[in-house]
Amino acid sequence: MSDACGCGGDEHEPDRPWQVTELRAAAVAGVLLVAGYTAEWSGAGPLPVLALKALALLAGASTFVPTTLRRLVRGRIGVGTLMTIAAIGAVLLGEVGEAAMLAFLYSISEGLEEYSLARTRRGLRALLSLVPDQATVLRGGREVALAPSELRVGDRMLVRPGERVATDGVIRAGRTALDVSAITGESVPVEAGPAGEVFAGSINGTGVLEVEVTATAEDNSLARIVRIVEAEQSRKGAGQRLADRVARPLVPGVMLAAVLIAGIGSLLGDPLTWIERALVVLVAASPCALAISIPVTVVAAIGAASRSGVLVKGGAALEALGRVRAVALDKTGTLTRNQPSVVEVATADGATRDQVLHVAAALEARSEHPLARAILAAVDTDTITPAAEVEAVTGAGLAGQVEGRTARLGRPGWLEPGPLAADVDRMQHAGATAVLVENDGVVIGAVAVRDELRPEASEVITRLHAGGYHVAMLTGDNHATATALAREAGIDSVHAELRPEDKARIVSELRRERSTAMVGDGVNDAPALATADLGIAMGAMGTDVAIETADVALMGEDLRHLPHTLDHARRARRIMLQNVGLSLAIITVLMPLALVGVLGLAAVVLIHEVAEVVVIVNGVRAGRVTPLPGETRALPRRSGRPPPADRNAGAIH
Repeated sequence: MSDACGCGGDEHEPDRPWQVTELRAAAVAGVLLVAGYTAEWSGAGPLPVLALKALALLAGASTFVPTTLRRLVRGRIGVGTLMTIAAIGAVLLGEVGEAAMLAFLYSISEGLEEYSLARTRRGLRALLSLVPDQATVLRGGREVALAPSELRVGDRMLVRPGERVATDGVIRAGRTALDVSAITGESVPVEAGPAGEVFAGSINGTGVLEVEVTATAEDNSLARIVRIVEAEQSRKGAGQRLADRVARPLVPGVMLAAVLIAGIGSLLGDPLTWIERALVVLVAASPCALAISIPVTVVAAIGAASRSGVLVKGGAALEALGRVRAVALDKTGTLTRNQPSVVEVATADGATRDQVLHVAAALEARSEHPLARAILAAVDTDTITPAAEVEAVTGAGLAGQVEGRTARLGRPGWLEPGPLAADVDRMQHAGATAVLVENDGVVIGAVAVRDELRPEASEVITRLHAGGYHVAMLTGDNHATATALAREAGIDSVHAELRPEDKARIVSELRRERSTAMVGDGVNDAPALATADLGIAMGAMGTDVAIETADVALMGEDLRHLPHTLDHARRARRIMLQNVGLSLAIITVLMPLALVGVLGLAAVVLIHEVAEVVVIVNGVRAGRVTPLPGETRALPRRSGRPPPADRNAGAIH
């Protein structure tokens, strides 16, 4: 909360309004105030009426006067200072009832602000509720039920179908389809098997898993996300700093104006009248609505994003995201899945597709190259006998013995394509990497391997264009591959064969024309992410580097979260501007009305506090969540088995 506002808050996270200390105090003050006015109207003596109003004043003032005094000791002046001075002045003028009304209304505003902020902060803490109450651990051949906090690195967890994973780990036995929708927003379960990573809060599908714990409950992915976002929320966006810049000089400025009004007015007229007007002006110019308008919106918007698998690192990132008008996309791992696959096999010399892949797979059987994984994924590895005497020729390919015959696999140029020259040329122009396969001195085929576009890529680019964003693709791949994939995705601006520093340079050029976001994997795109107005990491679940280097992290692998997140930030920024405009308008209108005596103290306090409630309610709207197309949204339960809707955690809008 802003210093200018002078708003205090406890560390508790209330679930209901009546659990907020400020609102309870306001309720007591309200009851006493009503009792005081009722006694006055019923003709009771002045002493009981004064006592009831004084008690109401004390109850309401207890929510902000102590905080104000502590701030004054540290030399910090805030809106609470104005309210305290106004209340004291009203008492000195004999208007104990109006002072009590001021304290009552201000305490309501303080309480509503605290409740709204606590409610949106709970959006982050709700991530931790995805962890089950108990985890089953295998120890000494027995199954032992433990609390997640008792898990240690190296423990073997047993995760049954339908249960949530208690902490991060690596699968050691079993296969399943993991539902990670509540964490990353993925709408489709992710296949997982031995050596595959699992994250806290994931829901196991149909298989029984043995998972080796790799992180404690205090250090797993969910806990780390909560810590990162809560820490980064202290970063203030430009709008927050604007509110503070307006509020901080406004407070002493208004106090000076009030002194001048009281002093000059007293020389020209009735001192009591002008002192009262000075106090009313003091209250009318209170900038608390301005000071709280941005923080409430920021916390609500970031909380909504975090619940949908999007990490937004504070107000600065949120506002920058709302200003973005150009998006630079890395190709590998962003527009594509970074999972090359065989898309075509051309044959020659009477060979069949299976024969070509058989020779290629035998040569690649022990290779860790991405192309090797793609080729091996296209065959039944149980039928493949690894080639003998395999030698790697740097920058060219592989050579070895397959079933007693010399075989080679490599790029065109090292191997002559012969009759497959036209096929190789076509493959390359289609954006694929072509490798030739030679058996016993004869080229028998060409294999096209390509990192395919994500299925949703074209839809996302269409949405970005419809939203008025300039879209560019940045990649280190060759021009032919980049152009083919960009054409398929619907991207016109393509920058290929770029080194990391080249990407940073291109992003810098884009920034000169419009606010630019760079979307990459957060590791090899680090220079471009740092250069952009905003860095967005794609698929950052469990990747520390991506989370730390980017301003925003899309934890899932569904690229549709990108336009949803941009829309969400735009909407949040509109709400911020609405709140700032309303806050300034209230101050502008109330001050002259108070100065000329049109509005009294009670009326000004009422209008001002109603305005605070309005900006709080408006700011909380930024926490609304809309699912991705085809999904439903449901908050997760703590039980091991979620309701059907729970597996479709939505994306933000």
